[in-house]
Amino acid sequence: MEKKLEDLVKQVEVEIEPIFKNIDSICSKNSEKVLKAFQECKLQEAHLNSSTGYGIDEPGRNKIEEIYSNIFKAEDSLVRAQLISGTHALAVTLSALLRPGDTMLSITGEPYDTLQTVIGIGKEESKSSLKSFNISYEQIDLIDNDFDIKAIKNRLSKKDIKLVEIQRSRGYSTRKSLTIEKIEKAINAIREVNKEVIIMVDNCYGEFVQEKEPIEVGADIAVGSLMKNLGAGIATSGAYIVGKKDLVELCAERLTSPGIGKEIGPSLNQNTQLIKGLFFAPSVVASSVKTAVFASRILEKLEYDVEPKYDEVRADIVQTVHLGTEENLVKFCQGIQMGSPIDSDVIPFPGDMGGYEDKVIMAAGTFTQGSTIELSCDGPIRPPFIAYMQGGLTYDYGKLGVIKAIEYMQKN
Repeated sequence: MEKKLEDLVKQVEVEIEPIFKNIDSICSKNSEKVLKAFQECKLQEAHLNSSTGYGIDEPGRNKIEEIYSNIFKAEDSLVRAQLISGTHALAVTLSALLRPGDTMLSITGEPYDTLQTVIGIGKEESKSSLKSFNISYEQIDLIDNDFDIKAIKNRLSKKDIKLVEIQRSRGYSTRKSLTIEKIEKAINAIREVNKEVIIMVDNCYGEFVQEKEPIEVGADIAVGSLMKNLGAGIATSGAYIVGKKDLVELCAERLTSPGIGKEIGPSLNQNTQLIKGLFFAPSVVASSVKTAVFASRILEKLEYDVEPKYDEVRADIVQTVHLGTEENLVKFCQGIQMGSPIDSDVIPFPGDMGGYEDKVIMAAGTFTQGSTIELSCDGPIRPPFIAYMQGGLTYDYGKLGVIKAIEYMQKN
């Protein structure tokens, strides 16, 4: 590392130390929450054993779902390796809860790219989209990075919306991610005018970043991927759905079969990884947030436009960097790849990906394919050419990856 960059790193680490203390405090509280759930649910060594075939009423799988329900303060949960991604879990949930003729409403504006295809509002057509089943979609955009409460209350007072969707993280947009406090305010406003509508939160990237989770502030159902926060880089597959018992059962019947629901589903040697990932998740999420804070401050000092700023309250693990040109975006992602523990000699380039309208560049030298709790960076090839960086299993590894990306950009 050149002396100038080395000095900048030292300066930045002094500046962000007070921020790290708050992150550690949140980590401690979430760690206590997880350990207490393990103990209250009486997790035993036998629950780490696995099943094959049908996995009928498997004790280990059932125990994991009991623990998730405890942590999220939910009536029930569905935690399965058969849910292969956050998008898959969201698609299962929406397909389970919506029927032909129903309308869903996003109150956080346009959803993430892959979910647009699921809904049927993107350029990429799918004969299996919600739209193809005569399910309607509406949206209310955010105003100044917050909910448009007046518009939300006005629309929901008509009581013809079946499901409200809230996307906690920013996706590939330029808006801020939403804190639990803002989500709680929106949910309270909804309940003032409509007590029947289902409120669903896409919780991806947000778990354990704050002290509370969406169910605790009134959401009916929340969905997330184990390739992100709660898998901690240890889970090798899976996603979760938590919330009201009747809604979770509908999702289980969509995943498996009507009349069967949660009763079947082999864990296929995943139980130890799922439970160990959850155990480490508060600490790994804290490391990921620290990596983002470091990246935000050092890149800001290098005169890049970053969001969030290093000292802002965080709602998820995502850090964005406005790089201005396709060339800069590609170089930054290539530098992150070079700073990875696996495939560091591989050079990523933009390409077409299913579910995305634009070409996308993705850098992820990860132990598990697609694991974004591990240091990774990606972005669509479209103006204003924003890099979306997330992850870092430990702060030190995350910091080293960011430094490598900066070095590569400066030399090229």
